[in-house]
Order: sequence, then structure tokens, then C-alpha cells
Amino acid sequence: MQEPNELTFLFQFSKLHTKLVKNLDCLLSYHGVSFTEYLIMHNLFEAPKRTMSRINLAESVGITASGITRLLAPMEKNKITERESNPRDARMSLVKLSKTGERLYKESTVSFKDGAKSITNKFSDSQLKQMIKLLDVIC
Repeated sequence: MQEPNELTFLFQFSKLHTKLVKNLDCLLSYHGVSFTEYLIMHNLFEAPKRTMSRINLAESVGITASGITRLLAPMEKNKITERESNPRDARMSLVKLSKTGERLYKESTVSFKDGAKSITNKFSDSQLKQMIKLLDVIC
């Protein structure tokens, strides 16, 4: 019995996600970071003043608020991120990418870009643009 296209798509997408994360984790491990930690650094690097609220950071990375807290604890201990008080709301702290974190992000981006090229080299630029458009519909 053949699976409906919707299920096949989701199974294949899940398989792709697992393979991508595994490959990128392996590449980034040279720098001592996981793919998720790299995503955190990337989002902070792109944010104004390299600072975000924990809630916004969790949403942008696609994990829960408690998940972001668990991930940030060792990153703070290793001086990759810093806590900063929120001038608008003293109850909520902000996350800032430290100078050490900026350096680590820039160094690991070289490996990340190499990994991205090796993963996507089977596709033309127009195919990649089309896939990005299709993923934008879902995301």
C-alpha cells in the first residue's frame, strides 16, 4: 500500500533534517559547538546590538523557552553569551553575544559555509531559490 504524498513528504523531510543536523554537528564540533548553539550565535549576531530576549531567541531557533535556558547555561559559563538586564522590564533578562562568542561565530561560520556548499552542491542556484520559496510557505 502506497503512503499518501503528505506522509511521504513529512517522512522524507524528517529524514533530511536529521541528516543535515548530524552533518553540521560533525563539522561544527571542531569549534566545540553544536548546530543548535551555532543557530543561537547566528541569531544573536544578526540581532540589533547582538542582543535578544530569551523568548525571541527561543522562537527564532525553534526550541522551547526551557530548552533555550538549558542551552544558554553552558554558553554563558564558556563566555560565549552574556546576560544583560532589560532596561524596559527588570523581570526579563536579555541574552547578548559576547566578544568571545562573536569570534567563535565568525570562525565556525567558515566551517558552516563549507558544509552548506557540500550539502547543496547537487543543486543549481535556481533550484535552491525554488526550494527556499517552497520552505517559506511552510515556515
